[in-house]
Amino acid sequence: MPELPEVETIARELRPLIVGRTITAAWLDWPRQVKHPAPDEFVEQVRGRLILAIDRRAKWLVVSLTGRQGADSIGDDAVLAIQVKMTGQLDVVHPDAPHDKHVHVRFWLDDGSELRMRDTRKFGRVGLYRRDEAGSVLGAGDVGSLFDAFGPEPLDDAFSLGDFRRRLRARRARLKTLLMDQGFLAGVGNIYADEALWRARLHPLRSAAGLQPYQERALYTSLRDVLGEAIERRGSSVDDYRAPEGRGDMQNFLNVYGRTGKPCPRCGRPTRRMVIGARSTHFCSWCQRLPQRERSASVKSLLAGVR
Repeated sequence: MPELPEVETIARELRPLIVGRTITAAWLDWPRQVKHPAPDEFVEQVRGRLILAIDRRAKWLVVSLTGRQGADSIGDDAVLAIQVKMTGQLDVVHPDAPHDKHVHVRFWLDDGSELRMRDTRKFGRVGLYRRDEAGSVLGAGDVGSLFDAFGPEPLDDAFSLGDFRRRLRARRARLKTLLMDQGFLAGVGNIYADEALWRARLHPLRSAAGLQPYQERALYTSLRDVLGEAIERRGSSVDDYRAPEGRGDMQNFLNVYGRTGKPCPRCGRPTRRMVIGARSTHFCSWCQRLPQRERSASVKSLLAGVR
């Protein structure tokens, strides 16, 4: 699934193409892709709205819209939320572009172009929501915030080392599992959790409660550095991810993810792979050593599956 850098890249590349445009019509052929409101109501209520901005929250695209003529349940401060998930791809194309059977959502814009969502596995989701007076995006039925469950953005200027330490010290989970917990930090997934842990020289099975202050700093710095670098390189095109301007380049600079058996760039020993929480995890057993005190019976059972 595209992670923070990939979704950020999509937002940045769509911005000059759709901001300032008005959605004149919408179409979809897979109703389950609409989270809110009902599909027919979604198609009706998104029509006629001006696109003001496109941003990102966690792994979601947040498209800010104006109101429109006529009363509706969404109101004047609307948000089109898009989650591309595993295989979703967004493109702005000429209306005469050939129709692809995997395009399941289309938005016609007032300059004649179309914003299309191509999704071979149909896991992507869209929804139309409204903001409250404080600017928060309200959930379906105006209950809570759509993004209540997400932790802070790891690249936010306001997210300090102290903030990270406080969150880390309140948890006892294994580091790989914790970094992928969207309630702990927003937007980090399998690729960049592995890469950040390698840079910080921390084993994925290390407990968050057992880190020294210098290790907490190393993880904070490594995580922010790898996410920033991935954004600069337009993300990692390791599976189906593709931004509007094409494939990313970060996959060519990954140190451990997807490199099972290949030499660790730091020590030259083979990169290892194990499964944690049903997700492939890549690491260097020499550079990222697991302290003996943390080798519990459950950890040893996981280590038995290392390749």
